[in-house]
Amino acid sequence: MIKKILLSLLILCVILGIVNRDLLSYGWMQAKGQISILMNVRDVPDVLADPSFPDSLKARIRLIEEIKQFGVDSLGLTPSKNYTTFYDQHGKPLIWVITASDRYRIKPYQWEFPILGAFPYKGFFDSTRAVSEEKILIDAGYDTDIGEVSAWSTLGYLKDPILSSMLNRKEGSLANLILHELTHGTLFVKNNLELNENLASFVGDLGAIRFLKQKYGADSQQLAQYEYSKKYNDAYSKHVLGGIKKLDSLYLTFGDDQKPDVRKDSLKKEMIIRILNEADTLLGGKKSLKARSLPQPLPGNAYFISYQTYKSKQNSFKQEYETKFNSDFKKYLGYLKNKYPSL
Repeated sequence: MIKKILLSLLILCVILGIVNRDLLSYGWMQAKGQISILMNVRDVPDVLADPSFPDSLKARIRLIEEIKQFGVDSLGLTPSKNYTTFYDQHGKPLIWVITASDRYRIKPYQWEFPILGAFPYKGFFDSTRAVSEEKILIDAGYDTDIGEVSAWSTLGYLKDPILSSMLNRKEGSLANLILHELTHGTLFVKNNLELNENLASFVGDLGAIRFLKQKYGADSQQLAQYEYSKKYNDAYSKHVLGGIKKLDSLYLTFGDDQKPDVRKDSLKKEMIIRILNEADTLLGGKKSLKARSLPQPLPGNAYFISYQTYKSKQNSFKQEYETKFNSDFKKYLGYLKNKYPSL
């Protein structure tokens, strides 16, 4: 009887392995990437005690420790072992992320993962595998976007290390990044990545400004630099989100057919160029997209997906936080944690 049960389980595992071979292959690749990093990290105290490690970078590591403690004490983020180790990238990218969208619709392609749910992006530690998957999506008619990322969160399952690339960031950008990722470890809702990333972006911005004021002062250069950068980034995000509405209106005239069409592609290209060029007027032309030239190749719908994912709910969070909770973030975070079940 036991032999029959074991044989049945083995057969079931083989069948599941065949059916889900792509997912298993991807999971194995991700596991190898994570293990490779974890096998090559150094504990932060060892790095700080290393006389050959530059003092300027040690100062950045200590700053990360301050930012992390600030997140726990002042914002109510969950304490964790994250950023207690250091990984040297040796100047190389570490992870690549793909996003994809329908050809004539701003609709993200969704990847399904066990436990975590659906995601509108997929990460790779292997750039070759990322490019191969992107080609499959392109051949299937999707618009795609692929790029490097500077950090990620394992939601507390592993100790996320400080990456060497983080140490090149300015104070405000570094605070935003660390607080953004720590927010994921505090609250992460299954199958609602738009809420997760928008919340983390909101906390990153809010927390960075509070941290800079506390550490450097309200009249500091660090705060002024961050607030100017935020002003432009917010204006550009708002502009791109407005561009999504324009594209949606155009695509409604195309109907539901997503097959490639020369006329549709021409109208789509014209609209995207117009949206990107109009960004030249942001902040009175002080910082313009034209000055940097249009990106080549010209982005498609997938370019706009990340703005939906990360920036589309900022005003909603801000209004709720200020009006319902009188700008008391700990109370607001407690409310969100009770409202949304977290992984």
